[in-house]
Amino acid sequence: MIDDDTGPQPVALAVARFLAARGVSRVFGLQGGHIQPIWDRLYRLGVPIVDVRDERAAVHMAHAHAELTGELGVALATAGPGVTNTVTAIANASVSRTPLLLIGGAPPRPQATMGPLQEVPQVEIMRPITRYARTLRVPEQVCRELDAAVSFAQGDGGDPGPAYVEFPTDVLRELIPPQLLLPEFFTERRRREFEPDPASIDAAVDAMWKARRPVLISGRGARGAGTQLVQLLDRLSALYLDTQESRGLVPEDHPAVAGAVRGEVMKSADLVVTIGRRLDYQLGYGSPAVFPAARFVRIADVAGELSDNRRGDPEVFATPRRALYAIVAAAGSRQPSVDTAWTQTLRTRHRGRVEAQAAALATAPNGSDGRMHPNQVFAALRAILAPDAIAVADGGDALSFARLGLTSGTYLDSGAFGCLGVGVPFAIAAALAFPQRQVVSVNGDGAFGFNAIEIDTAVRHGARTLFIVLNNAAWNIEAHDQAKNYGDRVTGTLLRDADYAGLARALGAHGERVEDPAALPEAIRRALEHAPAVLDVLVTRDAVSSDSGKGLGFVPSYQPLEAWDRAERERRAPP
Repeated sequence: MIDDDTGPQPVALAVARFLAARGVSRVFGLQGGHIQPIWDRLYRLGVPIVDVRDERAAVHMAHAHAELTGELGVALATAGPGVTNTVTAIANASVSRTPLLLIGGAPPRPQATMGPLQEVPQVEIMRPITRYARTLRVPEQVCRELDAAVSFAQGDGGDPGPAYVEFPTDVLRELIPPQLLLPEFFTERRRREFEPDPASIDAAVDAMWKARRPVLISGRGARGAGTQLVQLLDRLSALYLDTQESRGLVPEDHPAVAGAVRGEVMKSADLVVTIGRRLDYQLGYGSPAVFPAARFVRIADVAGELSDNRRGDPEVFATPRRALYAIVAAAGSRQPSVDTAWTQTLRTRHRGRVEAQAAALATAPNGSDGRMHPNQVFAALRAILAPDAIAVADGGDALSFARLGLTSGTYLDSGAFGCLGVGVPFAIAAALAFPQRQVVSVNGDGAFGFNAIEIDTAVRHGARTLFIVLNNAAWNIEAHDQAKNYGDRVTGTLLRDADYAGLARALGAHGERVEDPAALPEAIRRALEHAPAVLDVLVTRDAVSSDSGKGLGFVPSYQPLEAWDRAERERRAPP
């Protein structure tokens, strides 16, 4: 029994109490009749509800909330189009391996298969992109099945990721006998941690301490292991490459960081240690064409981050922070075999490129159209944002520029799914979770359009976010691809020069259009002071991002980047 209630309880109340007991501090959703009983019970329990303008945004917000707070993200969507509107966002959370629970509504059981309002096979739609998908039809089993769904979402027994449960609306009004409301279902539970096998730790230490050119690469699974990761880098004297999944885990000024010479590090490394990181397209799938000299050591607590594409020798199956701690402890006073000339050369090149790039941001030339280069925006942000600011990046070319120019210890972006449209909802969730920190979202104008209406949500809920729109009136990474590879037939990739600042003002937010780079600093300061705010910054189409220049927009056959694709073709060629 819970809260001294000794009588039967409606299913909707049990659901709301379950979420509150599991530490859910905020839910996101769009109200509808099928889920109204849960909505009402959450309100009566005092659980804040962030009501959005589109269900996709609700799931994006729950996603960001989970990433930033470590809590379970929760979203609610009514039946039919309410649930189907979330599919892209659920797929994004699935690829990102984000613990998230989507609760959907469904038609009443007595109307099943009769053609009721908003009936579609929602579970079948969700099953391929979730860790768990079920219709909860039996009131007596609701708590048990919610517990199972959350367990799957948090990664017990596999990759974390979204789970989906739906309730026929009549079930929500049914009563659960008090003896079935077992206390263990209403206890907060965190993801389990487990220790590594000592033999695998000894093998990992031997491989790392014998390596001449070791590099560590972290991912989603390394979150929470920042202290241990830095200790290992210091002890081993290895180089380090972060990824967008774990950016900020190691300070940017740490001597191991070598991201500006990523290609050279990957090509010359003789040992690659992945920590909670898949070998996906961003790492060339771990191919010998990209890592020609490397042996791999894989460290993760889920199979998908341990054995995809390239096997480790050894593979350490354990909670990453516990594994890293055990490696440092087992190494003791053993001296590493690192080629210090190699590390020093690459560190020097990295620092030189970082310094040159930082110096060049503010002086990036205007385009032939007279508009500023996007890098000038990042130069202005670097001088103004607080060290603990939360940064979000969204777009095609815009994301490519942001990866290099946007510095922040806490960073989110479109992710490995390349899911445009996350910039606005991610930032709203960040601002609501951390109201005392600056939050800035930098968006391409195309990406901004997906969820621009959620500026209304930011205003209504007081989410103090600065949204910057890099407005070049184009889907520019595709437009460059068309110009370069399709005979300059640029079609369907140009947009209107829309007034996004005017849109912001119409929705009740602060809005300014900025055309002069010299006006950026003061405009950014005003926008932060009056957030939520939109700065509509006119930038040139002439700026070619690194992703566009390297072929990511072109999509080569074997590898995501043209240089890697050429190397892969050579590797596959017959002798």
